[in-house]
Amino acid sequence: PPGAGSSGKMAAPMSQGSPVPEPGAAPYGNFPNYSRFHPPEGRVSLLPQGLLRSLFPAATRPLLGLDVGCNSGELSVALYQHLLGLQASDSSSELPGAGKELELLCCDIDPELIRRAQQSSPFPASISFASLDFMDAAAREPFLSSYLQRFGRSSFDIGFCMSVTMWIHLNHGDRGLLEFLALLASLCSFVLLEPQPWRCYRAAARRLRRLGRHDFEHFRSLQIRGDMAQSITRILTQDCAMELVCCFGSTAWDRSLLLFRSTSSQPPG
Repeated sequence: PPGAGSSGKMAAPMSQGSPVPEPGAAPYGNFPNYSRFHPPEGRVSLLPQGLLRSLFPAATRPLLGLDVGCNSGELSVALYQHLLGLQASDSSSELPGAGKELELLCCDIDPELIRRAQQSSPFPASISFASLDFMDAAAREPFLSSYLQRFGRSSFDIGFCMSVTMWIHLNHGDRGLLEFLALLASLCSFVLLEPQPWRCYRAAARRLRRLGRHDFEHFRSLQIRGDMAQSITRILTQDCAMELVCCFGSTAWDRSLLLFRSTSSQPPG
């Protein structure tokens, strides 16, 4: 996820005459080596041990997780290991019961990043990776419904959205961001969200201009701007029937980890 865009319909463009994607030319956040400059440990180290059990103390079935914008999966796997108290050396072959605790569905717009995630995942039985444009309702709704029906469920227990909101916002505008947040709130009992600060928007726009590419279509017309963590918190709490449970501090690159809970119904468990 990490920062992987789940919006738009385009993979990272290739630079002219080079087989390597330009690192700044990923207009949906689908950077090919994202975890090298934002290592997963920077996020998971902020989360307390036993978080899942404290959120779902009475859960008797596998919890269902949704990771939107999973990039090539490094952070998805690190979150899974941390939430289940597994060591980095653990694998599904050694832990046949791991999937009984958490089933994690991870999606990203970039099929190449998903292919890499599938090839490198140590937990293929309990972490599923799928190429999906989350903002495409025609693709999203049947896909998620089919996944949930496998477990006899209509929603996810917890959703993860790590450095994705900016890419949704830049590519789909204010309306797209509002729609995306409402979707997360409707799909998940809890949402762990890492919004990019406004300075990241300016940096993303500068990168495109430096490469001689067109600016983000909505960048200059965005009305939701400034303190993005505060704005997103306000939207989720005022418009989406969620409450802020906890802020787990900030990463070394100054991004807050915010945990929200649905207030429209009791979380399953």
